[in-house]
Amino acid sequence: MSGRLANRRIRLLLAVFAIVFGATLARAIWLQGVRAQSLGRMAASQHRQTVTLAANRGTIYDSTGVQLAIGEQAMTVYADPLQIRDATKVAPLVARILRLDAKEVYEKLSDRAHGFVYVERKADATRAAKLQAQHIPGLGFYPEERRFYPQRGTAAQVLGYAGVDNHGLSGLELALDRPLAGRPGRETLVRDPFGHVLDSIVSSPALDGSDISLTINQNIQGTAEAVLRETVQRWGAKDATAVVLDPHTGAVLAMAVAPTYDANNFPAVSKDLQRNRAITDTYEPGSTFKLVTVAGALSSGIVTPQKMFTLPYEIQVADRRIHDAEPRGTETMSVATILSKSSNVGAITLAELLGKDRLTSWISRFGFGHPTGIDFPGESQGIVLPADKWSGSTIGNVPIGQGIAVTPVQMASAYAAIANGGVWTRPHVVERVGDGVGKRVGRRRVVTRWIARELTAMLRNVVLDGTGTLAKIPGYHVAGKTGTAAKPDPRGGYSTSRYVASFVGFAPATRPQVVVLVTVDEPHGAIWGGVVAAPAFKAIMQQTLQYLSAAPDAPGSTGP
Repeated sequence: MSGRLANRRIRLLLAVFAIVFGATLARAIWLQGVRAQSLGRMAASQHRQTVTLAANRGTIYDSTGVQLAIGEQAMTVYADPLQIRDATKVAPLVARILRLDAKEVYEKLSDRAHGFVYVERKADATRAAKLQAQHIPGLGFYPEERRFYPQRGTAAQVLGYAGVDNHGLSGLELALDRPLAGRPGRETLVRDPFGHVLDSIVSSPALDGSDISLTINQNIQGTAEAVLRETVQRWGAKDATAVVLDPHTGAVLAMAVAPTYDANNFPAVSKDLQRNRAITDTYEPGSTFKLVTVAGALSSGIVTPQKMFTLPYEIQVADRRIHDAEPRGTETMSVATILSKSSNVGAITLAELLGKDRLTSWISRFGFGHPTGIDFPGESQGIVLPADKWSGSTIGNVPIGQGIAVTPVQMASAYAAIANGGVWTRPHVVERVGDGVGKRVGRRRVVTRWIARELTAMLRNVVLDGTGTLAKIPGYHVAGKTGTAAKPDPRGGYSTSRYVASFVGFAPATRPQVVVLVTVDEPHGAIWGGVVAAPAFKAIMQQTLQYLSAAPDAPGSTGP
C-alpha cells in the first residue's frame, strides 16, 4: 500500500471520527441545555413518586359511647391486564377467593385496553391477604379504610352512609363530612431502577377525622325502632315515625323510622327507604294541632280554661259544614274539655274568636312554617298558608290540623315547649365534635309558665278520660294528645281511606323528662290516633322512663 493511499484513509477515518464526535457533542449539548429540565423531571418521576396518605374517618358514637359508625381495615385489589398471563385460569381463582362473579372478573382481567382496573374496592382484608399469598403476576394490593356500621339498622336513616371513597353521601355522614373526613397527607417514595422502594419522605402527615358524639341513645333508639316495627306490622301501615326528645335540652334521644335498613347495604336500598321522615316529610297533624289553637286563645286572654261554650255537633264555616268525630247532641263544654275531648267544633269556635291574624301569629310562634334549625340535612319547613291566602273556610280547617303540614320534629318540639314550662328549645342530634364542647342551644319563650301548666293539665285529662286513655302508664301522670287526619287526595279534597294516626305527649307530667311523638302512616283496621298510635307511644315512653330511672309521679296508678 502506498503512503499516499494510507494517508488518505487516515484522513478519512479522522473525518468520520470528527463527524461522530461533533454529532455526539451536539446531542449532548442539546440534551443538557435544551432537554435537561424535562428529562430531569422524567428521571425524577421514575425514581420518585408522590402518593396521597389517606386519613382515617372519625368514629360516630351514641350518647353512651357505643360505636355507631367506624372505620374498618380493608384491602383494595387491582390488576394490570397486560401482565395477566392467562385470564381464563386467573379469573376463577380470584373470583373464588374474593367471592366475586367469575365472569365479571374475567372481563376485567382480559381487558388489555387498560393498564389498570379495579378487581374489588375495599375487599375483605382476610380474603385479600389469602389472594395476595398466591403471588399472581399482574395483581396489586393496597390498604384502604371501609365504613362499617356495627349496629346494622339502628339509626340508619339518622347516620346515613359514606360511599366507597369514604365521603359522606347521606344523613349525618354527609352533614358532618368535613370534620369526619380529616385531611389527607402526602408522601414521596424513592425507588431504585427496579421499582423497589428505597426511602419514603412524608411531606405532610395525614390528619385523621374527628370523632362525633350524638345525643341519640342506642338503647332508646332500638326500643323505638322495635315498637314501630311491631306497630307497622300490627296495622298493616305504610310506615311509622317516632321522635324522643329531652324537652329541657332539646337533645334528640331517638329518631326512628320503620321500616329501616342495614346501613352497610345502602347501595341495594331505595332512596325512599333511606329518608329520615322525621325531618324531611310533612303530614297534616289533625287534632294534635289543637294545642296551638287553645294556647293562642288562652294566651290572648279571650278565654280561660273554665270558660263554657254551648257547642252543636256541627258548625257552618263559609261553604263547609264541619262536625266532631263522634256523633253527639248539643253539649256545653269548657275550654279544657274542648281539648281533652278533641272537639272540632270547639276548636273552630276558639279560632274564630282569635281571628286569622292572631292565629297565624301563634302558628309561627310555635315554630310551624319555619325549620327548627336541627343539625341534620334536608329539613323541611312544613307548609303553612299565609293569612292573606286564606279562603273563607280556612279558619275551619287550620285550627283542627287540616290544610297545614308539619314535620314530626316540629310537632315534637312544640309539645316539648309546653313540657319545658313554655320555653321552646332547638332540637339537636350532635352533642360534640372531637374534643370540643357542645354548641349553645337556642331557646325562646312561647307561652308563659302559667299557660304551660294549664295546657299540661288539659293534656293530662286527654289521657285520663279523653281520647288518649290507651297511653296511660302505671305509676306516671301522662300528658298528651291524639291526632287522626285524612290524607289529601291528589284529585282534590281528602281521602276516605288513607289516614295518618298520631300521638304526642310527655311524662312524668308533673316534672317532664321525655317527649315522645309517634305517627303511623296509612294504618288498616283502625285509623284513630288513640287506638293506633297511643299504644306505641305508651310502649316507647314506658321503656324510656324505666331506662332513665325516672321517678314515678303517680304511685299506685294503673294503666287502662
